[in-house]
Amino acid sequence: MFNAEMHDMGDFTDFLHRFLYCLVPLFVAVDPIGILPLYLGLTSELSDQEKRRVIRQSLVTAATVVIGFGLAGGWVLLYLQITIDDFMMAGGILLFVLAMGDLFSTEKSGIRPDTDSLGAVPLGIPLIAGPAVLTTVLLLTNSYGAVPTLLAAMANIGLAGVCFRAASGIERLVGRIGLRTASKMAALVLAAIGVMMVRRGLQGTFPGLTGN
Repeated sequence: MFNAEMHDMGDFTDFLHRFLYCLVPLFVAVDPIGILPLYLGLTSELSDQEKRRVIRQSLVTAATVVIGFGLAGGWVLLYLQITIDDFMMAGGILLFVLAMGDLFSTEKSGIRPDTDSLGAVPLGIPLIAGPAVLTTVLLLTNSYGAVPTLLAAMANIGLAGVCFRAASGIERLVGRIGLRTASKMAALVLAAIGVMMVRRGLQGTFPGLTGN
């Protein structure tokens, strides 16, 4: 019985480690702090009730897209005969380009959608569940498994919802400059993750390459 309990504890510890390994890169990819300024701008004229509806819509949309892509994305790649190394290199380049765009942009795109669909587009897609998140989900699913990856993704999507609910208070606390600074720092980390993904994809395609 003691050995069985130790085995269960070891399984839980391994699962927890994989969950934490997925949590951090997905936090950077979702960037809940970085999208706060756009959320504040898009919802500035809405009532509190409308804001709550928009938040619910954005979270449901993002979660549905991420879960669907996390479960079916691998089959799509298999059907298209795209290897994980191919996707890792393409995804790494994409993450790097997206991060560079965030780093050197002066402000987010000023989209003014219909308020009835605001939660779905652009908040749910592509601001919460954008290309960076989908790429990261697929790669982490291949490395650590679907369950810890999707749980980590749902945790970060939920965190984005918490940030949206607390947006006004956070803005008063750190100011718009503080939010933009945090966004730039997250973009820099995302660029480094993109470079790492390209490096690993090259090493998988060309095993003779050295490095970790």
